[in-house]
Order: sequence, then structure tokens, then C-alpha cells
Amino acid sequence: MPERPKPIVANATLGNKNAVQLVGSYPTMPLTVDCVIFGFDENSLKVLLIKSDLSQFNGKLSLLGDQVHANEDLDTAANRVLYERTGMKKVYLEQAHTFSKLNRHPGGRVVTTVYASLLNINDHSLGITDNELKWHPVSEVKEMAFDHKEILDFCYNWLKKRIQEHPLALNLLPEKFSLRQLQNVYEAILDMKMDRRNFRKKFASMGFLIDTNEMEVHVTHRPGKLYKFDFEQYQLRKKNWVGIDF
Repeated sequence: MPERPKPIVANATLGNKNAVQLVGSYPTMPLTVDCVIFGFDENSLKVLLIKSDLSQFNGKLSLLGDQVHANEDLDTAANRVLYERTGMKKVYLEQAHTFSKLNRHPGGRVVTTVYASLLNINDHSLGITDNELKWHPVSEVKEMAFDHKEILDFCYNWLKKRIQEHPLALNLLPEKFSLRQLQNVYEAILDMKMDRRNFRKKFASMGFLIDTNEMEVHVTHRPGKLYKFDFEQYQLRKKNWVGIDF
């Protein structure tokens, strides 16, 4: 009778360890969070940056980041970092990506999880401006500390994809807005010029715009109609909505 095969043990040296012992046997690796905060202001897309305080980078621009504390999950750490660096609360942050290249930090191996957000600058004032914290036009940021330019570029592409999948850009506008204002937001974020007629036709076909029967006032150009975005209709139909393809 053939001998039965012996059961395969993935790692015999860990077979008798409990959970605490197992985790204790793992190597220690610093974990951080970085926040990429995009802001819209005066038809321009900007990003919130500080000057690095590490001598290796000689004051180069840096994202808002810090280590994750032992008693925090990632979401809590990201919100804490944003508040400690800017004084801003109640900012929606979405996890965008994790960066883990071996040489991304000059001090050794550091893994960072990046959170991104898009907000209207006029609705969020900075309570803290240490390390020359301020808004910078995204198009003008050329060089940064660490791998932060790579992270910023990744999150910018992430944002351009997200605003075509979800109506995030509508949160940058007043409750009542013109189609000119709406187009300006998308052109600024996507960094492209759009045909006025095609843009308006595309949005009209979605059925999410409510005509308020009001017109713009106190504008230097020909006044346009004012609309509202129908968030109720969007919630009802978003499962079948394929987004906006510009």
C-alpha cells in the first residue's frame, strides 16, 4: 500500500507561535501618511504644499505628511496630519495609493499611504502656515522633496479620472451656477480646452441639471442661465451612470 504524503507546513518555525509572537517576529518598518490637497480658486487648480525641513532637500516643496502612530488607523492618521499642519477640519479625504519603493526616503525604508482631496479654497481657510504652507498652482510645481513629485503627478491623474467618474467638481461651485462656470472648473482640472457647444450638450443629456429660471447678475460677460445639480437624481441613477467622457 503506497505511503500517504506528509502534510505540507508553510513555515514550521512559526507553527507553535501565537498571534502576538508572530507579529513580534515581523521586521519593523516605518509607516507614514501623506496628504495631497487640491484646491480650486480663480479658475486655477492648486495644491497645498510646505517647505521641507530636512537639510538634504534644502527647502524644497513637500506634501503634508507624518508617521502613523501605534494607536491610529490610516484614516485617523491622515485627518490628524491635515489638522495639525493646516488647522482644517471636516475635509473629505480619500485613500489614493500606497508608495513603497525601497529608496523613496533618504533615511531608510518608509512606506507611505497617500490621501487626496479636492476642495474650494474660498471655503477652507488655513489656520496654520508653518514651513511656508501655502497654495501652489499645480502646473508650476516642477521639483519636490522625496518622491513627492511622483506622488503629486499620480494623484493629479487620479483626480482627473475621478471627476469624470463622479460629480466631484460640482462641490467647487455655488449652489446655483452657470454652464460657463461649470466648464471653467472642468477645463482647469483636466487642463484642456473644450468645445462650448459639445460640453453643454453632454451635460444636458445627463439629465442632472435643474434650470432655476434665473440669470447671472453683475457679470462682465453676457449673463447666462443659472442651474442646480440634481443630487437626488444622481443618487438614484449613479449605479448605472458611466460618468463623463471628455
